[in-house]
Amino acid sequence: MEQLLLLIFLPLIGAIITAFTGKSAKIISTVFAVASLGLALVIAFTFIPDASTQFEANLPWIADLGIRFHAGIDGISLLVVLLTNLLVPIIILSSYNHEYKNPAAFYALILFMQSGLLLVFTAMDAFLFYIGWEAALIPIYFICAVWGGKDRIRINMKFFVYTIAGSLFMLMGIIYLYLQNTAHNFDLQTLYSLNLNPTQQGWIFWAFFIAFAIKMPIFPFHTWQPDTYTSAPTPGTMLLSGIMLKMGIYGLIRWLLPIVPQGVQEWGNLVIILSIIGIVYASLIAFTQKDAKRLVAYSSIAHVGLISAGIFALNQQGMQGAMVQMLSHGINVVGLFYVLDIIFSRVKTNKIEELGGIAKTAPQLAIVFLIIVLGTVALPGTNGFIGEFLLLLGVYNYSIWAAAVAGLTIIFGAVYMLRMYQNVMLGQTNSLTITFTDIKGTEKLVLYTICVLIIVLGVYPKPLLHLTEASVQHLLEQVNQKLKQ
Repeated sequence: MEQLLLLIFLPLIGAIITAFTGKSAKIISTVFAVASLGLALVIAFTFIPDASTQFEANLPWIADLGIRFHAGIDGISLLVVLLTNLLVPIIILSSYNHEYKNPAAFYALILFMQSGLLLVFTAMDAFLFYIGWEAALIPIYFICAVWGGKDRIRINMKFFVYTIAGSLFMLMGIIYLYLQNTAHNFDLQTLYSLNLNPTQQGWIFWAFFIAFAIKMPIFPFHTWQPDTYTSAPTPGTMLLSGIMLKMGIYGLIRWLLPIVPQGVQEWGNLVIILSIIGIVYASLIAFTQKDAKRLVAYSSIAHVGLISAGIFALNQQGMQGAMVQMLSHGINVVGLFYVLDIIFSRVKTNKIEELGGIAKTAPQLAIVFLIIVLGTVALPGTNGFIGEFLLLLGVYNYSIWAAAVAGLTIIFGAVYMLRMYQNVMLGQTNSLTITFTDIKGTEKLVLYTICVLIIVLGVYPKPLLHLTEASVQHLLEQVNQKLKQ
């Protein structure tokens, strides 16, 4: 219990301390982020890969309303806990070459958001889950609104309205479940055992799904995403794309499927259709993008669409693929946005047509960028391959035609990502890129770390699959058992 409480609150303690520092905020926030990663690794190495909930904390909180501080870790939550604690120090290190106004507040907000994310990924109480869900939104809003680009206020207001609206739907769903619960508590396992009729499950499905679909985002709830990703400061974009969208995916797996399986059965076909439409739509839009950062944003929508389709296929392969791909996508998309940030810091543009020939002046950047791109397009031997293979296998077991269309994400992705790489890195240098300097210092540390992860997880993904297998299988058994009742 003590390890889990420390894991959740260590970043919050770090945020409070960092907020009262000055120029040393970078170093202090890095120390706390690395300490959190170390603690997460200790938990991972002592975790027993079965279906049980471990490192559990179950403390009284608001007893009159049946609210408890109930959190725990199983194979499903462990993967996203590792992702969060892995990416936050990488994101902080990636900002070392930038000077942000009021750095103490900037880095404190990052750590505060990390604590909110960990609360979401470990909560076993619906009220606690909602508190974490909202707590993670507040810091990213201020990161984007204060340190974002031009027109940031309008763009972030749209993002805020979308996410708050989705959260309110989920809150109504949580309150309704509480009212239907004779035990009058918000405990996850108690909510799993509720006997709701198909109509009730349908309403609860949409109350939760809209919140999760906006966060991911899934077509047609995606319209806030490209502008927000583009206008946010790069660490904000990394937090949004690398970790925060995983809140929606995790919510589908942990909360939606087991609580309302009949609702999932009724509306799952529609969600798969929307997910596949999103894959094709986002891929086609990505082809037309002139800005590399917006291209990566639309690429993310396409990849998340495939993850969503794999989850709603309701089979072991699709669910395992979703778990692995959550981790892989987080690593890859952070790498992509960091490379584009390095390019922008050198030449002050991410316009694809204004770049070219960077590989001649920055060969190390060209190599690491190529590895990250190959991981993104799911080349065999990279981390992106195993997740997308399992996802497509899961969708294929659901419907061969759905898999045929969903598989376009790999073909389309390879075309627009490799074309972007060619236009940015290869060819002749121009007046902007002739003086481009290669990566150095923390840039090397961050990018080399990401490349090692891409290759190692691609060559040997067995530990990840082993961590999640028992928990995923147990969850699917719970869903199938409720469907048979």
